[in-house]
Amino acid sequence: MTVTQKTKTYNNYIGNEWVPSQTGETFTVTNPADQRIELGICQQSDETDVKAAVDAAKKALKSWKTEAAPERGQYILRAASYIENRSEEFIEQLIKEVGKSYADAKAEVVRTIRAMRFLAGEAERLTGETIPSWDKEIIGYTKREAIGVVGVITPWNVPLAIAAWKIATALSCGCTVIFKPSSQTPLVSLWLVEAYQDAGLPAGVLNFVTGPGRAVGNAIANHPDIKAISFTGSNGVGLGINQLVAKRGGRFQAEMGGKNPFVVLEDADLELATDHAIAGGFGESGQRCTATSRIIVLKAIAEEFIALLKKKVDALNVGNPLNETSQMGPVIDQGSMESVLNYIEIAKKENGVLVSGGERLTNGDNAHGFFVAPTLFRGITPDMTIAQEEIFGPVISIMEAEDFDQAMEWANNVEYGLSSTIYTNDLERAMVFINSIEAGFTHVNMPSTYSEPQFPFGGIKATGIGGVREVGSTAVDFYTEYKTVYIKPHAKR
Repeated sequence: MTVTQKTKTYNNYIGNEWVPSQTGETFTVTNPADQRIELGICQQSDETDVKAAVDAAKKALKSWKTEAAPERGQYILRAASYIENRSEEFIEQLIKEVGKSYADAKAEVVRTIRAMRFLAGEAERLTGETIPSWDKEIIGYTKREAIGVVGVITPWNVPLAIAAWKIATALSCGCTVIFKPSSQTPLVSLWLVEAYQDAGLPAGVLNFVTGPGRAVGNAIANHPDIKAISFTGSNGVGLGINQLVAKRGGRFQAEMGGKNPFVVLEDADLELATDHAIAGGFGESGQRCTATSRIIVLKAIAEEFIALLKKKVDALNVGNPLNETSQMGPVIDQGSMESVLNYIEIAKKENGVLVSGGERLTNGDNAHGFFVAPTLFRGITPDMTIAQEEIFGPVISIMEAEDFDQAMEWANNVEYGLSSTIYTNDLERAMVFINSIEAGFTHVNMPSTYSEPQFPFGGIKATGIGGVREVGSTAVDFYTEYKTVYIKPHAKR
């Protein structure tokens, strides 16, 4: 007789207590590599739960924002150490819940710890300015103060690192937080909250509410006591939240889509470029806003480049990432898989030339998951759908440009502006690219997905809203307000 283990139920975290939703409803989280495996049951919350979380955050705000700033950073450091000490557990959870390969999951955990430790230090760098006054008896300076209660809404594709850096920045600045994770990957997000609970974070400083965006996300967007919201996700959702927040005069920050160009010039190291194209385009199954989605290669080397890339792509092992031999896992769910396959069909109808992949994989245990073969198209022109729209899956469009000028024109011919990269040994053309590309950050001879937490992260054009970058030294700008102080030590009539 086989005994089936009961799926564990997880609660919301409000005011230092794990509590069920007031709706009494739940939803089940499953493994995208094998839908037969249930990972957990989470709360289907609504605006009532958000209100309770906001009440707890407001209650905690006064003491938290007046806590010595460096002491606030210590909580973040302790939480980072908790994650580091359990890194293999976090890696395994990312593999099971998101479908990442071991290498990609490990990279996210490392990125999380580095970001938290860097941002903990921001609590010791919340500096203002001492500014000379026209009056010699006046001392004038500025100081940063927490904006108040903030909302953090995070995506499913990088559920640990993105949540970690948003929350760490807010806590460093003295804000209290309402955290809503994606309903597709709430469990590893909950583990992040447990790290802060273990660190002894005071009650109400960090609150965690799961549930659908239409109910929980909108309640966060509409609540008048939430002074700022940091969001990462799709353009449609981000623009909708922005409208709600703008109506009440709140502050909003969004990092959304990308359609990142990967330019290959005739003097490029093709072995390096093809390796990085695969890492950028098929790492995490292409489900990254910084993913390599458009390769723009000069015609002079196109045949050689494409042949080499195809050989490497065809050799990729796609399967359950819990298997050590798997190099690429599934996409996140049925809807994502159908969307990716639909884009593939659109590309075929628009006369794109399929080089590799292009189908769902159902061999063996893959039949129980959402696996799409790593896909290459060539013969793509800038007006085609897959050259313009974010696919968010393992599909790379190859465009063949006549020369560098045309490659630059095509690189900028999209509505997004997040990441970019160029492969060349020509320093002059690399600098032209750096100075001309319309992107929030760029690379030379490096994958489009590369970033470090001490540098600002974010995009321009349709990618970003709010104008303030995440991570880096400028991240605190979103969560703080300046107070200007004038002091006249010796009062005179």
